[in-house]
Amino acid sequence: MDKSFSSAAAAVADIPDGASLAVGGFGLVGVPIVLIRALLAQGTADLRVVSNNCGVDGWGLGELLREGRISRVIASYIGENKDFARRYLGGELEVELTPQGTLAERLRAGGSGIPAFYTASGVGTMVAEGGLPWRYGPGGEVTVKSPPKETRVFSSLGSPKEYVLEEAIVTDYALVRAARGDRHGNLVFEKSARNFNPVAGMAGRITIAEVDELVEPGELDPDAIHLAGIYVDRIVELSPDEARDLPIEKMTTRPRPAAAASAAPAPAGTDRNEN
Repeated sequence: MDKSFSSAAAAVADIPDGASLAVGGFGLVGVPIVLIRALLAQGTADLRVVSNNCGVDGWGLGELLREGRISRVIASYIGENKDFARRYLGGELEVELTPQGTLAERLRAGGSGIPAFYTASGVGTMVAEGGLPWRYGPGGEVTVKSPPKETRVFSSLGSPKEYVLEEAIVTDYALVRAARGDRHGNLVFEKSARNFNPVAGMAGRITIAEVDELVEPGELDPDAIHLAGIYVDRIVELSPDEARDLPIEKMTTRPRPAAAASAAPAPAGTDRNEN
């Protein structure tokens, strides 16, 4: 079955207002930015997003956030997105913060047909006991809190230990970014861009992938496939310009060895201007 679409706009055209979305990426790495911008362009609103984070100010999911298109987020952290923090603390956005490993497993479980699982992460904290602020009111008061979760003691891994029950996540749609894909939907991710993309793709009832390169079925090494085509419903090949839109989250530099040597103090009794 050929799952390729001619454009990102065509691939996301049926995503309605109020839809839930699992979105791949970590920081600015592996973010399905072209599909996100197609959603932005068609005006889809009241989106309930599940993603490791919500992009940065003005890029990635931050573009949808800036326009007020997202109403709820399940994420691991707010990060450095000041707009995300402002909207959450100002009561414009409901946010369910979840331990990062738990979030990954909730998505994987959803894609695997596992309704819930027990984990030690969060035991003895508000994650398990409830009371985490999900939504604030205009005056800074907490209007929606997380509920308490079921806990249970197991000894199957050694000494008795308490675990908290976490429910799986299944979303209406999923958006992911891959380096290569074939027309059957099989995907290969590039290095750290693999991050949350495979589990996000598993969790969507309809999963849409944007890829840097689209190849014919049989061209991908079966042992190299990270997400099988059974999980992917639509695939869009990016143009070279779209594929190159990869901003750097934090620019760091260091002096080159030659530059560092030239900047070092001269030994006593020497003159840098000597020939």
